[in-house]
Amino acid sequence: MKKAKIKRSRKLITYLNILDQPIRFNPFVFSRAFLLWAFLGLLGGAIAGVYWIVLEFLTHHMVAFTGWQVIPVMGISGFLAGLIIHFIGDPGEIQLIVNNIRFQNGKLDPKNNPSMILSSLLCVASGGSLGPEAPLVQVTGSTGSWLGKVLRLKGEELRSLSIAGMASGFTALFGAPLGGSLFSLEILHHKHALEYYKAIIPALVASCFSYMVFATIIGLGLGPTWDLPTYEMVDKFDFAYAIIIAIVAAAVGWIFIFCTKLLKSLFDKIATPIYVKTCLGGILLGIIAYYLPLTRYFGHHEINGLLTAKLSMNALLAILIFKILAISITVTSGWRGGFIIPLFFTGATLGLIIHQFVPGINLSLTIVSCMAAINVCVTRTPMSTTILLATLTGFAYFIPILFASLVGYFLAPRIPFITSQKDRVE
Repeated sequence: MKKAKIKRSRKLITYLNILDQPIRFNPFVFSRAFLLWAFLGLLGGAIAGVYWIVLEFLTHHMVAFTGWQVIPVMGISGFLAGLIIHFIGDPGEIQLIVNNIRFQNGKLDPKNNPSMILSSLLCVASGGSLGPEAPLVQVTGSTGSWLGKVLRLKGEELRSLSIAGMASGFTALFGAPLGGSLFSLEILHHKHALEYYKAIIPALVASCFSYMVFATIIGLGLGPTWDLPTYEMVDKFDFAYAIIIAIVAAAVGWIFIFCTKLLKSLFDKIATPIYVKTCLGGILLGIIAYYLPLTRYFGHHEINGLLTAKLSMNALLAILIFKILAISITVTSGWRGGFIIPLFFTGATLGLIIHQFVPGINLSLTIVSCMAAINVCVTRTPMSTTILLATLTGFAYFIPILFASLVGYFLAPRIPFITSQKDRVE
């Protein structure tokens, strides 16, 4: 008993001595980490900038093909992209990225980057309804993973560097460092985004440096990307309107998910090499683009065209239906790209339709609510979607967007569209 008391007393004295010592800050460790994150951001921004320049160059030449020429151009582009995937290797999709970050200790294999870069450039530049966000995230995220391996990082440090690389890719495309950082965390697991809280500072630092480099390379401004009318809250029921509109938008999100799963089952039954499927997908996309040119491409520039076109109700309904179909075909036929901005385009179209039915509700509020609810219903990213849309549209009030995002989140299907977001059954 006496020995036990002496032992406890010694422990207490040790603890008191530790508490009495001044807190020592090691600037070298902090500076080394900061420089590492900054270097990764600079590298990610440079990669994204070069990718974007090449994409714009190819798009400039392919957009010249109009009318019936769109059909063979997109069919041939799909065939070539399929050949790249068949012979160089399948780079996977966003599900693979999420799965590797969550369950493979954050390791993203850079060996798939050549296939992803080449195939996605063809798919996006020729007019597919998927954007460059998934290819950029794959390349920049795997760059972070490669850098971590070179430095012999393991565990959370390696995972954090991969996530920081992903964030630099998201940020370069969206032009929103905070939104891009949160999106890279939230998309990994819709329920437990804070599992990766250790990566938030690396992601923010990498995002800021990535944004500076990317903006310098392509001459990106600081203003909003899409020119929505100015919104001022004059009605106390605006939040209620946002919720009601978001319910309708979430239903459209369900339609997109159902359509994609149906087409996936159909394409899976086609027992042919992937280049046959991508060629068939390209022909179908070309036919849709021939009749509805606004459905061609992923929507980055087309949203502004949609907002200024003054289309009739019938035209808007046709664009909504066939844009959903075009995104689903692009996803399921083996074309490479991301569906976030295409979903924003779908939301903008739905917002214009609802505004024609109920013109008394502010147009910007209607459009932003639809964009938020559809994207969150599919991706389950309410926090980052709110910030991204506020940045991309110049919508100054976060709260209506957040209400719409949360509606989309809670009305999302029980089984996530991005299946790797689902909890792994041990």
